[in-house]
Amino acid sequence: MTAAFAAAAWDRLQPQDRAWLTEVATHAGGGRVALVGGAVRDALLGHTPLDLDVVVEGAPVLAVAENTGLPFTFHPAFQNATLSLPDGRSADLVQARRETYPQPGANPVPHPGTLTDDLRRRDFGLNALALLVRPNGEPVFLDEVGGLDDLEARQLRPLHASSLRDDASRLVRGARLAARLELHASPELLEQIPDALHMAAITPRLWAELKLLLQEPRPGQAARRLQEWGAGALLPGLKLLEALDDVQASGTALPWLVYAAAMLSASDQPAALAARMGLGERPGALLARALSDTYFPDGTPELLLRRLLRPDSYSPLTGRDVVALGVTPGKAVGQALAHLASLRRTGQVHSAEEERAALQRYLLAR
Repeated sequence: MTAAFAAAAWDRLQPQDRAWLTEVATHAGGGRVALVGGAVRDALLGHTPLDLDVVVEGAPVLAVAENTGLPFTFHPAFQNATLSLPDGRSADLVQARRETYPQPGANPVPHPGTLTDDLRRRDFGLNALALLVRPNGEPVFLDEVGGLDDLEARQLRPLHASSLRDDASRLVRGARLAARLELHASPELLEQIPDALHMAAITPRLWAELKLLLQEPRPGQAARRLQEWGAGALLPGLKLLEALDDVQASGTALPWLVYAAAMLSASDQPAALAARMGLGERPGALLARALSDTYFPDGTPELLLRRLLRPDSYSPLTGRDVVALGVTPGKAVGQALAHLASLRRTGQVHSAEEERAALQRYLLAR
């Protein structure tokens, strides 16, 4: 049975990825090389994985990276290397390790370990699957923690009783995965959510994960998972985020900054939330920048978005308005509109009247 899973996952890889993985195993000096994590999970779900993480056991990663002949960057703190693949992608070579947490919320401390140790340190069971690559190119499926059962049950199960207390960002990462892969939370995950919420304020990685959540294809779906799990307070503005998902579903691609503006507009502490997530802008300025930097074809609901996120918003001046104010049709109209967009993006105008006044000043200064 495991041979069938190994073959199924191996066949989903791109031919060039199978080739370089076999090359790495061949030059591992007797060490073991395994493709791990999300790549194996996604391959078993029928997808072609593009982001590849490889664990090396029993051989120095630096020597293995050098033997590949590929350009790489070495990270001595964790004894890892990032390979530059010929097609422009990158892949991580990771020294097998175990980890300990000095205290909840702190960065983990790495220690030399085995491939089994490395799999057991991961967040969820379905992310702890591995494909051992032999020098002859024959893959061997490894499931040390029951991850295949989790995958078949479509459930997210943390690997340790203290998993979310040690690293609360795993809660948000789990919501991202649950939305993307249509997974449900295991009882073990739900039991640990109060621990994650208690540690959220002192876990910087959690806020970085929230920023990544806003860059998912459908952030509202991931926010819905957090709400269902009792962690909705981490990401305010669920209804707005779901409404934006609906806008995207209708065919209008939205930048993630629009979602960020929605979240901040619904927060009772927008400045603090923006600072934690490294956004550094007020909701209005963030929305103005996001919409000004977005191309909206004819008929797409830019005004709807502005009103959705800011009920007090206004209709920005159009090319027709600019011409009516004395700008000669042609290139000058585009320049004037670009100037107004810049003012909106930086929060210097807040109404159509202020735009008209700013345009008059702009024309007088020319």
